[in-house]
Amino acid sequence: MPPREQRVALVSFVVGSVLAGGNAVAVRFSNRELDPLWGAGFRFALAAALGLAIMAVMRLALPRGRALLGAMVYGALNFAGAFALAYYALLRLHAGFGQTLLALVPLATLLVAVAWRQERLRLSGVVGSLLALAGVAVMSGASVQEVHVPSVVASVGAALCFAQAAVLVRRLPRMHPVAMNAVGMATGAVLLILGALVAGETIELPQRAATWLSIAYVVPIGSIVVFLLYLVVLRYWHASRAAYEFVLIPFVTVALSAWLDDEPIGLGLVLGGLLVLAGVYVGALRPAVEREPADA
Repeated sequence: MPPREQRVALVSFVVGSVLAGGNAVAVRFSNRELDPLWGAGFRFALAAALGLAIMAVMRLALPRGRALLGAMVYGALNFAGAFALAYYALLRLHAGFGQTLLALVPLATLLVAVAWRQERLRLSGVVGSLLALAGVAVMSGASVQEVHVPSVVASVGAALCFAQAAVLVRRLPRMHPVAMNAVGMATGAVLLILGALVAGETIELPQRAATWLSIAYVVPIGSIVVFLLYLVVLRYWHASRAAYEFVLIPFVTVALSAWLDDEPIGLGLVLGGLLVLAGVYVGALRPAVEREPADA
């Protein structure tokens, strides 16, 4: 990969990870007023509208044919499936713990990519994922007093949805990331709102200032900017490597959750954090010593 493209990917990786750190905290505040499916659907309806407006300004055409279908399936997995489960999980879990569970995404993505014959099962990826998971386990054990099992299962399900969506993106025709996200978020919003109606959730606009502040963050920053940067990373890196964003995000989330939502933090955070960083370096950032297979 040319040095310029490597720098673009790395900067997008780091900036996207930092900005995404506030998402889970914002969702926790949203969940205190809005039902989860409706809250997620409302968020992505606004984000889709903003994305379509950006497309109009940039004079981007909507994807067609296989690209359009792929963007819609991406939206069903990455926005409807993953965030329906994540919003449900964050009803009971603190934001930091919920986000650390999503650090399973790199390992899940590697296994899904191998199953789709998109990547090889590389030793560095396995070792990096295991180190990162060990760090997550230490961080979680140090900060969590009670565990709601259905919420943990929902977080793992969200991780699997994110993993499959990342692998799918690598197989789709090349699309502008703004157009792909706009279509994906619109698809996700429709499915989430339909799910809210079927589940009998209350459909209402927020009344609390804290809810509107959380939406003001997750729509332009946590949805538009974060997922644009993620698609940029996926353009240059293999899916399992790009998924290491989900390992860095908990550092920001835990700090914000402790500050804004009184989430307890134990001393194990330091050791867990070092293990996570080691895993990210080994699995994603260490220069490859072997030639990677060509993109599928």
